[in-house]
Amino acid sequence: MGRVWVVETPQHNDLKELCQVWDDSVRATHDFLPNRYIQELRELVEHSYLKAVTLICCKDPLTRRIAGFAGIHADKVEMLFIDPEYRGLGVGNSLLRHAINHLHAVQLDVNEQNLQAIGFYFKQGFEVIGRSEKDGMGEPYPLLHLRYKRTTPAQGKCSRA
Repeated sequence: MGRVWVVETPQHNDLKELCQVWDDSVRATHDFLPNRYIQELRELVEHSYLKAVTLICCKDPLTRRIAGFAGIHADKVEMLFIDPEYRGLGVGNSLLRHAINHLHAVQLDVNEQNLQAIGFYFKQGFEVIGRSEKDGMGEPYPLLHLRYKRTTPAQGKCSRA
């Protein structure tokens, strides 16, 4: 069982560490991407992408290291990356729940080849609503478009006849 993680807003001086968490996470989970493409994406993350989203993160309460972070824009989780040392400890769940419940982010895209992430998002209540043959950079890494399945209070309850 994962511990309870506090979701907070990263500070400006956390940006370099966010980029390192992104890099470590991608290298641990995106083995289908070539190194040159990861380096190209990292430049974009560092100089553009992190500035274009609302950032949230979880930090290790003892070391204050960033355990994971998410970036949200409008109603979409644009990025969710966990430091490999903190995977499976509830960081992703805490960040995603916060994004849904407090930032109203109910959509996201995930690489079709990233089966662990797809399983995680399905477990969290997301479903596939579409697919793209290419990623956002036009490269041949298909994306699945997911949406959070909102449940209504009436669902799952028996009605009286």
